[in-house]
Amino acid sequence: MIAPFGPDVMPESVNLLVALLVGMAFGFVLEQAGFSSSRRLVGVFYGYDFTVLRVFFTAAITAMIGLILLGHFKVLDLDAIDVNPTWLAPAVVGGVIMGIGFVVGGYCPGTSACAAAIGKVDAWFFIGGGVLGVLAFAEAFPLYERFYESTSLGPIKVYESLGLSEWVFVLLLACGALAAFVATTWIERRIVAAAVPAVRDRHDESL
Repeated sequence: MIAPFGPDVMPESVNLLVALLVGMAFGFVLEQAGFSSSRRLVGVFYGYDFTVLRVFFTAAITAMIGLILLGHFKVLDLDAIDVNPTWLAPAVVGGVIMGIGFVVGGYCPGTSACAAAIGKVDAWFFIGGGVLGVLAFAEAFPLYERFYESTSLGPIKVYESLGLSEWVFVLLLACGALAAFVATTWIERRIVAAAVPAVRDRHDESL
């Protein structure tokens, strides 16, 4: 059982309501953080704004520590959490394609929905392109089905693959995050300081 929203504790209708409210709150936080701006996400690739990297790195570590603590105190049954299987080669190729889409379109799926909700036209085009991509993927699936199902590694976990305990992995990841924060802050200052005034002003406005 997963507390407090397990099927034996809360009815399905309440769970759906909670999911809706959490999703709305998440979208509000994204917009307030400036993630509805395409410049914010593209800034990671051009080196002038690493806010997205820092936010999601922090969120991942916070969620990881929270899950481990909840599991340790028997509030959450970690074995009940489904771990998606990994297909290594398709995941790498898909990641490259998705990364190119981020740079070209200026959004990820979540931030595009956030931007579309406040009326940004480019975000609607991005979502439309995503829908067309899904349809094209489905129609052409027989052509690459064998590749899609290749290099299966099963529902693996990173720390188990490395032979580490959960807490050692958390500590190493947190140290890596701190190092990344310091490095990206230094890169941002160098890039923005070297930019011509017009570029620097646009960067400031996007914040």
